[in-house]
Amino acid sequence: MFRSLFAISDEQAMWRVQTQDDHAAFALLVERWREKIRRLCIRMTGNPHTGDDLAQEVFARVFDKRRDFRAASKFSTWLWRIAVNRCCDELRRPASRATTESLDDENSTVVLDINVSDTRTPRDALARQEEAELVRQALMRLPENYRAVLVLRHYENLKLREIAEVLDVPEGTVNSRMAEALVQLTQLLEPAFAPATKTLKQRGKEHLVV
Repeated sequence: MFRSLFAISDEQAMWRVQTQDDHAAFALLVERWREKIRRLCIRMTGNPHTGDDLAQEVFARVFDKRRDFRAASKFSTWLWRIAVNRCCDELRRPASRATTESLDDENSTVVLDINVSDTRTPRDALARQEEAELVRQALMRLPENYRAVLVLRHYENLKLREIAEVLDVPEGTVNSRMAEALVQLTQLLEPAFAPATKTLKQRGKEHLVV
């Protein structure tokens, strides 16, 4: 039975949580999604400590709102929505804990594809890390609605249709937010990447890669 529990889908596990208060099924969902939600919260807030706290709050909210989950829905969409909304709530607080810190977790690294030389030497690795830090700082200066689409698309690899479902907006709105987010990000990075931002403007969203 324990082995069969691990074979069930997220939706099946959530159904057990919803209808039976099944703590083993809930623990399975937390195990499957904990790291992804943690990374999302860190990337949205720019603060590893705040991200850790918010990730825990997200799963607590999932259990508290288990009766609200619709059987026909996709669990991942519902979970991403709860996580993004919780991050945005945090970012809007007057005394928000979401102060940007340097993220030294390799899983949190984002870089611009700006023809940086291969990171085979310590110097190359350091240059790439410095560039990633500049991008993170610029990302934190974007409004949360633009930040959310970039994080979901370029970090979590969600499709535009999936992002629209998570944010509960039309797909066209996601497209327009993505375009504006890239324009703003480019403008913020121009002082540091003056030669390279021309490439960013030309190739757009392809330049944000994990």
